Amino acid sequence: LALALNVDPEAHKDEHVPYSAETLRMFREQAKWGQQQEREFRVFAANEGEKRLRFKPMPSHQRAFLHALAEDFGFDSESMDPEPHRHVAVFKTPRFVMAPMKTLAECVRIRLNAESAAADALEEERRLRWNNEAYNAFFLTFPRFGLTIEELRSELSGQLQAAQGIIFEIAFLPSEEIVIKGKAATPSTNISALALEAAIKTMKPSVANIISTKRLASTCQLCTLDSSLNVVRKELDSRVNADGWSRVAAKAAAPRSAPKQTGVGEKSVYTVLGSKLKDAKRKKEEMEKAKVQEPLVDDWEEEVRREEEELNRKEGAQRADQMEEQTAEDGERRANGEAS
Repeated sequence: LALALNVDPEAHKDEHVPYSAETLRMFREQAKWGQQQEREFRVFAANEGEKRLRFKPMPSHQRAFLHALAEDFGFDSESMDPEPHRHVAVFKTPRFVMAPMKTLAECVRIRLNAESAAADALEEERRLRWNNEAYNAFFLTFPRFGLTIEELRSELSGQLQAAQGIIFEIAFLPSEEIVIKGKAATPSTNISALALEAAIKTMKPSVANIISTKRLASTCQLCTLDSSLNVVRKELDSRVNADGWSRVAAKAAAPRSAPKQTGVGEKSVYTVLGSKLKDAKRKKEEMEKAKVQEPLVDDWEEEVRREEEELNRKEGAQRADQMEEQTAEDGERRANGEAS
């Protein structure tokens, strides 16, 4: 069949998944146990003399996995006996040819890679569509405190009314930013998205000038709104996507400026810093020279013995002083007793 259709089997072998989506889903929920059951199926498929394979009793969700796997192998399966002894029996049929070439784990990886590639493609498509959405509104950030829609409409009335066939709706977003959305003046007016974008781009310099001059808001940029006033695209975001990395690369490649040359008689910052370091080093050397270094001991055992003798002498003198004080106190008490 592949030869008749001029199809290379090797080119499609890696993407083919011989298991149903339900089988892969149940396998992912209990992968380790599922691999053990798959091994039993493959041993059974490889043994031409075996016609029936019985499994031990198990819960219903595990029996469901065995039934799904048997269907993928080309086997017949049947649940037997009532609970709690209900089990699955698998039978070989004429439609069985051979076990699938790929394991369940391999097919799970293939399916995950395919889902990831599809998600990336969808994200790329969304990004391209997002960048191509026509502008249909003005987007004002950080509006002046207390600014009302009526006040803003009054200030921009000349610019907003100048666009023929277009009316503008002003609304506050939950983020406290303001959008001014343009649309056809009447249902019968036919204006394309590109024509609306061109009119708004023409109006932007004058609108932005009034907003900046009268300090109505911080910035004014173009944006795309959907029917629910959700911001789909913003002008500044589009610029970042378009040349954001180029700006970063340009900053990274900016030439380094040469150090400023000092005039005659002027002190460079490097000279001042060097003199401070030199003074600190000189002071440190003087402090090290001023330290009194203890002489090194040649015989440390003799030194330890001498220190012990000195310590014993001091302790003996201290005990003698205590005995003299005690004797004096005793004599004083006896003298006081005789006098009384």
